[in-house]
Amino acid sequence: MAADLSVLQDNLTKLLSSKMVSLEHRLGELTLVVPAAGMLEVMAHLRDDVNLRFEQMTDLCGMDYSTYGSDVCEGGAYIKSDFAPELYPLRFAVVYQLLSVKHNMRLRVRVFAEDDDLPALDSVADIWPCANWYEREAFDLYGIVFSGHPDLRRLLTDYGFVGNPFRKDFPLSGHVEMRYDPEQKRVIYQPVTVEPREVTPRIVREEHYGRMK
Repeated sequence: MAADLSVLQDNLTKLLSSKMVSLEHRLGELTLVVPAAGMLEVMAHLRDDVNLRFEQMTDLCGMDYSTYGSDVCEGGAYIKSDFAPELYPLRFAVVYQLLSVKHNMRLRVRVFAEDDDLPALDSVADIWPCANWYEREAFDLYGIVFSGHPDLRRLLTDYGFVGNPFRKDFPLSGHVEMRYDPEQKRVIYQPVTVEPREVTPRIVREEHYGRMK
């Protein structure tokens, strides 16, 4: 498998070196980071090139790196490599897990949204149709907008939900709570009554918790 990863790494470097931010081989896995601009061209190459053939996208998830480089996680840079020696301090990213059945290989692709205030990326639903609900989930939980998505709306929270619950600055207690009102005979929203608390005190965490190696 290590030899296969080496071949895949060489192929990715030859085909996409001008279109990538970084390519890391760590713990037996490859992570390719590409810029938001032109990401659809890269994704199409990954699916269609005879030496790659990542026909399937098995997972897609949002990421919030807002605490990276803080006291929670030391390091101070999201991405730093031979391809991108400068710091890459963007908050939101989407991570794609790809599978090549033809070559029996897997690849992780990370794309950072360029605007922290309104994170947006192109939808890959036309390349891998299964991305439809995954992108809706990332939109719901992280507030990441996917341009070109055929039906971008919340998936897990309800229509009256306020905010994006997987963002690091979203309070654990939420903004509102709901209950059934017997007088109105319907579910109503009201200000949250639970006091915010930290579930896991930092004093019990390992010495190098969250630090990239």
